[in-house]
Amino acid sequence: MFKQLSPSGAVISPVTVLQGDRWIVYHRLQELMIPCWCPEDGLLWVEIQHSNHAILLRSVIQQFMASRPQLVDWLERCWEMDISPQGVQNYEFHGELER
Repeated sequence: MFKQLSPSGAVISPVTVLQGDRWIVYHRLQELMIPCWCPEDGLLWVEIQHSNHAILLRSVIQQFMASRPQLVDWLERCWEMDISPQGVQNYEFHGELER
């Protein structure tokens, strides 16, 4: 994936999503105040200014790329997660989305 830096030092990266989903993702990112644009090349470009932007981008994209069983598993793990300070430190990430 091609990445470049903006003058502000933020990472700018193209995101590949299906054409039918692109505008839905674009509008959701706009709602989240994450800078993004769709040039004529068909890609969705996203500017990641903070780590929160990266987390939110992953969450939005996950809704379109993950299978229903993966989304159900993710939701169940969220409900089971211990949100106490000690529990958050012990949280184990369960891997990337499968394609």
